[in-house]
Amino acid sequence: MNVSPIQMRKAYKGIGMEGIIATWYAKNTVSLAPEFAACAERIAEHLTPGAHVLEVAPGPGYLAIALAKLGRYRITGLDISRSFVRMASENAARAGVDIEFRQGDAAALPFPNETFDFVVCRAAFKNFSDPVGALGEMHRVLRTDGTALIIDMRNDASDEAIDDTVDEMGLGRISAFLTRATFKHMLRKRAYSRDDFVRMAAATPFGCAEIEDAGIGLDVWLRK
Repeated sequence: MNVSPIQMRKAYKGIGMEGIIATWYAKNTVSLAPEFAACAERIAEHLTPGAHVLEVAPGPGYLAIALAKLGRYRITGLDISRSFVRMASENAARAGVDIEFRQGDAAALPFPNETFDFVVCRAAFKNFSDPVGALGEMHRVLRTDGTALIIDMRNDASDEAIDDTVDEMGLGRISAFLTRATFKHMLRKRAYSRDDFVRMAAATPFGCAEIEDAGIGLDVWLRK
């Protein structure tokens, strides 16, 4: 059987978020419900009723569910992790909201051109093996005048700022230790700077990006 280059390429950096690792992540982030709700409200300011929203790499689905609970939008989620697709689908069912979660690659989105009004990717973009390809795909699936928002860690976040962020998460001692180590010794190395996002946006049909500081991260706005 012939294998395409997309199938051969690993879609993410590091280890896969499957099984026990995905479960650990889901347990660590479920406590951030107020943050997900606030993020959903912030996104809603840029949406009209009935808007179709894609979350790329939704993980356990907490942000997508918070958006769906607002009751005004169609929500779709796509994640490379089969474990997360299963978890997110189960979490949405328990929450009583209708969201389609699918498995797939951010750099090869399985959707037609101009399908979505808004695309969001939170805390995952730094893990994509083809970030420019992912940006190009976000542009392709957005409708004219659509918007993409990337929320992610920046690579110059200080140890002190990371410590403060983890403290605010209210984790147990072991989970807090592991989370700090993951941020400082793994995720920060993968993260991008403001200039990196400017260069990547320039290499796609978006052309440019509006970038705002946000704690230990950046909010990157891209308009079609």
